[in-house]
Amino acid sequence: MNSTNPKVDAFLIKTKQWQQVLPGLRSSILDCQLTEEMKWRFPCYTLQGRNIVIIQAFKEYCAVLFFKGALLKDAKGVLVRPGENTQAGRQMRFANARDVAELGSTLKAYVIEAIEVEKSGLKVPLKKAAEYALPDELKRRLDANAALKRAFHALTPGRQRMYVMYVSQAKQSATRESRIEKYIQHILSGKGMND
Repeated sequence: MNSTNPKVDAFLIKTKQWQQVLPGLRSSILDCQLTEEMKWRFPCYTLQGRNIVIIQAFKEYCAVLFFKGALLKDAKGVLVRPGENTQAGRQMRFANARDVAELGSTLKAYVIEAIEVEKSGLKVPLKKAAEYALPDELKRRLDANAALKRAFHALTPGRQRMYVMYVSQAKQSATRESRIEKYIQHILSGKGMND
């Protein structure tokens, strides 16, 4: 087994709800010879600095997210797309220790496959930010304000995509307008929604 990370030890002690699940997930992943780190508040497992999987703990379930899960074969049909806009990542979900026991060998096999995908250099073909239709309200705002338009197009593609999806998800025009208004200063400052 690879060495454990003290930051992950602290995370496991602090996360009381999943005491019967998380250690089993951790053990299965460490058996695959990955480096254990803490990223985005969760245990993340890397190969030569590249993210392979991350353990996530939610209210209803724990998950192992495969960063390039869309490229895995998923012969057992256990991978779940975590959100409708998720392009690359896929989760294997666990609700209790029994799930970990039943899916432990599958988890290891999928982690090994994910390692091979990473070593091969395969990339998930991602939809470009420009391929997302700008909501009319955002398009009007950008057209009316040259500085805002320049700042928006200077953002990274991921940040542009986040704004477009966030604004687009609102059902009413007034809500879309208020969402844009809320983040104008962020955009002008070159920041993403979560910066």
